[in-house]
Amino acid sequence: MQSKSFHQLFARDESAVSPVIGVILMVAITVILAAVIGTFVLGLGNQLQSSSPSASFSFSYDSSEGNLTITHNGGDGVAADQLFVVGSNDDGSWNDIDSSIERVSAGTSVTVGVDSDSTVRVVWESSGGERSSTLARWSGPDA
Repeated sequence: MQSKSFHQLFARDESAVSPVIGVILMVAITVILAAVIGTFVLGLGNQLQSSSPSASFSFSYDSSEGNLTITHNGGDGVAADQLFVVGSNDDGSWNDIDSSIERVSAGTSVTVGVDSDSTVRVVWESSGGERSSTLARWSGPDA
């Protein structure tokens, strides 16, 4: 009987490890590419790109006259016909409330009539009307 050395008994043939890892990497890359392409083919890519604007608003309430002044403090500028004041006596887009405003940017303000128990929201709506988002909210002292 031929005796084998210790090294010969426990030596492995590891030549197949590299091709197996290569196949696993190729499958992973294919799956990732399919997911990315599928996202854009199904139209989900457009929804990711056109999200609601990020803007900050402040509210100043004059209880003697029942007026609420809404001021854009900073963030993204927005077309006035895409911003709506909801819940006031003067509901409507910023452009409807003050027709001289075309674009709402930092420092732009609008004044609307409100009751002391009102809740007013500044709502952004996409140009096609398929998406909307509440950007700011104010509740009156008696709300």
